[in-house]
Order: sequence, then C-alpha cells, then structure tokens
Amino acid sequence: MSFIDAIVLGVIEGVTEFLPISSTGHLILASDLLHLPDTEFLKTFEIAIQLGAILAVVFLYWRLIFTKFEVVKRVLAAFLPTAILGLAFYGLVKRYLLGNEMVVLAALFLGGVFLIAFEKFYKERGDVTLEIQDLPYKKAVWIGLFQSLALVPGVSRAAATIVGGLILGMKRKTIVEFSFLLAIPTMAAATGWDMLKSFDSVQAEGLGLLAIGFGMAFVTAVFSVKFLIKFIETHNFTSFGVYRILIALVFWIWVL
Repeated sequence: MSFIDAIVLGVIEGVTEFLPISSTGHLILASDLLHLPDTEFLKTFEIAIQLGAILAVVFLYWRLIFTKFEVVKRVLAAFLPTAILGLAFYGLVKRYLLGNEMVVLAALFLGGVFLIAFEKFYKERGDVTLEIQDLPYKKAVWIGLFQSLALVPGVSRAAATIVGGLILGMKRKTIVEFSFLLAIPTMAAATGWDMLKSFDSVQAEGLGLLAIGFGMAFVTAVFSVKFLIKFIETHNFTSFGVYRILIALVFWIWVL
C-alpha cells in the first residue's frame, strides 16, 4: 500500500461512514480497484481508519456527549448487542466476509432495493421520539440489534441503525444523530479489538499509513456528517438506495 492509496481509502471512509451506503463495502471495492493485496494489514487498516471518522462525531457533538448522561446511557444500551455479537462472530467475519466482493455487491444491491421500498411505504407516526434522552432502553437495545446486521460487509451500519430507529418510531433527525453517537463505542471497540488481535501485522511503515488514513477520514467525515444533517431536512434515503443499486451493477458489469 502506498501513501496515495492510504489517502484515497481515508477519504472514502470519511465520506461514506455515516451515509447509508456502507463504508466497509466501499473500502473493499476500492481496495480491489487499487489492486491492493488482501492482507491482514489491509483488513486492519480498513477497520482502524474508521476511528478517524468516529472522532469527527466527538469533535462535532462533544457538548452533547459530555453533558447529557441520559443520552450516553442510551447509546451504551444500544451498543451492548453489537458488542456481544461482534465478539462472537469477529473471527468468522474477518476470515470469510471482509474482502469478499460478492458478499459486498449482494448486500449493496439488496440493501438499495430495501431502502427504496422502505421509503415508499414508510409513514412517520404521530408519537415519534423527538429526543434521544426520551428513547426507552428497550428500543435502544433493539436499535443495537439492527446495527448488528452490519457485521455483513455492504449492509451499512448507518442504514441498519437508521431504518431500525425509524421502524421503532424515532424522528428522522433524532435517529440519524443517535446513529452518529452509537458509532463511537461501536467503532472504537472494533478498532481496539482488531489492533489487539492483529498488531503484529502492522509494521513501522504501516503506522504511517494508518496515520494518513486516520487523518483523512477525520477531515472528510466532519463534512459528511454536516451534509447528512442538512440533507435529511428535505430528502429521504431513496437516492442512497438508487446509488447502492447502481454502484453494485456498475462494479459487477465493468470490473468483475
């Protein structure tokens, strides 16, 4: 992997992490286009740079994180199912799913179809949850279970979490921001666990590549988060569903 590769992957991570289009899926497809070998370091790199994007949320929402403990408690409740399932299936996912283009393309395509169908039939309820601190803990745990679907590369953590929240009766802006916050413990845990397991695959030069990818992910994620908050004021997620279908088809036809 070159420094240019690290920059490209970092930008892709930052742009896609919080959009319902699967950052992991895009990183796997981009790595294939860049002809990067499917090594343990590449898999660790793709997981570790997500922490850069997550720090963008801390940067933008630090006041909410450090002053509203009721919000933090609900985020942690939602994190528990993902932590348990992620720990249980970590080896399986990294060995057989990460780097598998067929799995990614299928998840991107089917996820796109689902998003379009969901937005066509979804109607916001009259009793929606307007504030994160008002979210019942039971619903928070259910949102965490929805997020766990993103263990499959290409599903999209953001899409699974947001759709789950909408089904459970949360305001669109509220669940989008909850998805941002839920990413913090989720990706921090995923990165920390992977680094403990795979640190030997990161050589001295690899630390520099990780730093570059990390930094680029942070910068671009700041703009991506702001974009999505503005976007949902006047749009739903149908366009993201169309995008997922198109990129899956294009990659299938012209690349594979």
